[in-house]
Amino acid sequence: MKQAEENPSRWQIPFFTIWTGQQLSWIGSSVAQFALVWWLTKLTGSATVLATGTLISLLPGVFLGPFAGALVDRWNRRVVMIVADSIIALVSAWLAYLFWTQAIQVWHVYVIMLVRAIGGTFHWPAMTASTSLMVPQEHLSRVAGLNQATGGAVNIMSPPLGALLLGILPLHDIMAIDVITAAFAIAPLFSVQIPQPQQAAATTGAAESKPTLWADVREGLRYVWHWPGLLAICIMAMLLNFSVYPAMSLMPILVTEHFGGEALQLGWMNSAWGVGLLVGGLLLSAWGGFHRRIVTVLMGIIGLGMGLLLVGLTPATAFPLALVGLFFGATMNSMCNGSAFALLQQVVAPEMQGRVFTLVMGLCNAMTPISMAIAGPAADALGIRTLYVAGGVAQTLIGLGAFFVPAIMHLEDNHKAFSYQPSAISYQHT
Repeated sequence: MKQAEENPSRWQIPFFTIWTGQQLSWIGSSVAQFALVWWLTKLTGSATVLATGTLISLLPGVFLGPFAGALVDRWNRRVVMIVADSIIALVSAWLAYLFWTQAIQVWHVYVIMLVRAIGGTFHWPAMTASTSLMVPQEHLSRVAGLNQATGGAVNIMSPPLGALLLGILPLHDIMAIDVITAAFAIAPLFSVQIPQPQQAAATTGAAESKPTLWADVREGLRYVWHWPGLLAICIMAMLLNFSVYPAMSLMPILVTEHFGGEALQLGWMNSAWGVGLLVGGLLLSAWGGFHRRIVTVLMGIIGLGMGLLLVGLTPATAFPLALVGLFFGATMNSMCNGSAFALLQQVVAPEMQGRVFTLVMGLCNAMTPISMAIAGPAADALGIRTLYVAGGVAQTLIGLGAFFVPAIMHLEDNHKAFSYQPSAISYQHT
């Protein structure tokens, strides 16, 4: 296996050739997603329709994630990305045709969302797991920060760009743009080689020694379960997602009921969040974070909690203060997420990364419907600001408490002492 560390001076060109194409595709997909959501809103005016679309987009990650991760760890990750991107492009082309022929129906959009979500369930772990084999470890935080900054930039520009395109182009042309940008993501993958983990290469030997897919999934679960630090990180991520998602999802209610605002004020809040993500990602990319990545992660969690708490405590007459809270929280969130991804890429064995990444994301996504089911009635009974205050307090306490958990604080120190033997599963942790 040729990892980036073996040739650290030549990793930038192949990695950023792939990375640039992926970011262009992301922009096209985000603009297309905005256009689809707006079309559904104008056509139906139904919150149930939009909520159903969101649920459809989440379910593949929850139920297929562990199996997708196991398959990504088995298969050639470059091929996985090519196939996933190609399928997504094909269904987008089909959607463009349906809009062009005016045969489009709501259920068509649901099917497209489902297929795109399934493709993303395979593509995301393949790209994330490949990054640790293409990028030297000392640069993982910077690359993760760049990813967070790109996400913030896409959040900022996708809505206005989508609105602009909706004003000058028919929907089938916007879907066609999504197909074209997907081609920019697919093309570099045919010419750039992506290193494969040693276990993936080893399993190409005798077919009889190759474990079943379910055995691979179980190995991924055992890998996390028997590593106290990694298990603690997973539980912490679930609790954080549970506490923060409802507040962010119900932001329109905060704007209308507490601040007495309209669409303009909601737009300002979304922009404050997007700019914060961009700034945090750029800071992490330039700085790289603390030497111990877990410290950057926990400081980001605490900062996000403080930002949410500020939003929840802001009086109705001090709307700009809420923007400050969102900006600060998003900045810290970006630094936390970027460092967390780099940390997992550093400590998790390359041949296990597909399974671990999809397991973490699946568990976090599973918290979304649970938290929303509780948050709706709670907001109605206690007020929308309560969600922000409770979420902020929970985030802050979780971040502070983690500093006193040795398994979390020493995750980077002990990962080399954690041995994994897939043929006869053995876990040792010191």
